[in-house]
Parts: sequence; structure tokens; C-alpha cells
Amino acid sequence: MYFAALLARTEDGWQASDTELDNVETLADLADLARESAVDDDTVLAFIEQEDSWFGIVRVDGEDDPRVFVSNAVVAGRSSYGAMLVDELIGRDEDDGTDDLDDLDLDGTEDGEPDAVEDEAEEAGDAAEPRPAGPLGDAEILSDLGVGAKELLALEREALSEIADALGCTEVLEAVR
Repeated sequence: MYFAALLARTEDGWQASDTELDNVETLADLADLARESAVDDDTVLAFIEQEDSWFGIVRVDGEDDPRVFVSNAVVAGRSSYGAMLVDELIGRDEDDGTDDLDDLDLDGTEDGEPDAVEDEAEEAGDAAEPRPAGPLGDAEILSDLGVGAKELLALEREALSEIADALGCTEVLEAVR
């Protein structure tokens, strides 16, 4: 079961709305949905959570590219909306089923050398290559709003409630839960 909400910053604080993700197939779709709820091109946060197993945050600031954070890439990658976010972050191209992991240097190899797992997956033509373990994306996504990377990375259960507390919008978010 998913919970998804949009928090739009306004002059008077935050305005929350729950949202249906039925028509969201890409990060661009989610960013467009967020921009539609924006007030004067101000910040909009899209929260997605699946039964306390993972959460994702997409931040849209006007027409800037969206910023994304996912709490657990492996677990999120097993769900449709989580996979959409993770695949965007690791550069997976849905058309050819390959990943462009070299730029991210996720496996610690030098000069972009693929590791054995990536080689085996490519040779097998496996479109479901392993996703990086743990958090993925921009851990500084909420730093200017009072939730630093260290705090964000430490969140587990009830993460979105804790973020809402830090942003001062608990009541607004709870109203749409």
C-alpha cells in the first residue's frame, strides 16, 4: 500500500494534498504533477511511502530539474513507483534495459570498470540488474528546510511524519493521510 502526498510551500506555510499516482509513469510525470500544485513556482515536495519499508522524496523548485532521494534503493526497486525513482537515479533506460552506472561509481571500481556482477548481467542480457543497496539520491534535498543529510539518512519508520515535524507541517500532512 502506497501513501503519496504533495506538499506545496506557500507564504503562509505548507499546503498538503494527497495524490493519486495512477497516471504517473516517469519522474517527469511526477514533476509535472508537483508543478501543477505549486504556488507561485515555489517548492513542492512529493512524498511517496510504502508501508514503512521505503520512502522517496521528489523536490521540484519551479522549472528546475527535480531532485530525488530514496531511503532504500533495493527495497524501493521492487515496487513500481520506487523502481521508477531508482531507475531514474541510476540512469536505467527502460528502452534498452541497460544501466549507465559508470558515471556514479557505485561499486568503487576505478575508471568506470564494471564489476563482475554488472558483466554477468550484461552478458545474460538481464534487464533487472542489481540496484545499489541503501539510500540513493540527493541526501541534501531538505537541508535548506531544516532536515540535513545526517538526519534524513537516519530516518526509518514514520520517516515522513518526522520530516513533516521538522518542516512544521505535521497537521497539514496528517490531514491528507
